[in-house]
Amino acid sequence: MLRNIPSILSPELLYTLCAMGHGDEIVIADANFPAHSAGPTCIRLDGASATAVLQAVLAVMPLDAFEPVPALTMQVVGNPDSVPDIVADFQSILDAAADHPAQLGNLERFAFYERARSAFAIIQTGEHRLYGNIILKKGVIEA
Repeated sequence: MLRNIPSILSPELLYTLCAMGHGDEIVIADANFPAHSAGPTCIRLDGASATAVLQAVLAVMPLDAFEPVPALTMQVVGNPDSVPDIVADFQSILDAAADHPAQLGNLERFAFYERARSAFAIIQTGEHRLYGNIILKKGVIEA
């Protein structure tokens, strides 16, 4: 057992977050995302929402302060200016929990899939809200 570690973070996920280096990216994906076929290691957290996982990850991992847009979501197909409720929730969590809060960016659906293929890992959640996907770029731990 460890203290001050959100219990939603499994040993495999903690190891993955620790193994990532500055600039590596991790995807938090909803239940519909093609996580296993995308290529990177897939860590399953089927009983968790994407927002709960985002909150927990940001408790232990810094966002890249050198990157103007260290967090990206997927655009709504056919309505790229739309902001789904879950994306608004992601922004609220970034504002409250990130050590370097940033405005979310977004990518067209297939560009998001392509970017996810080069991620360090994908966390597949049990999130059922559509567009519950976010890519995070890891920052540095400042001394």
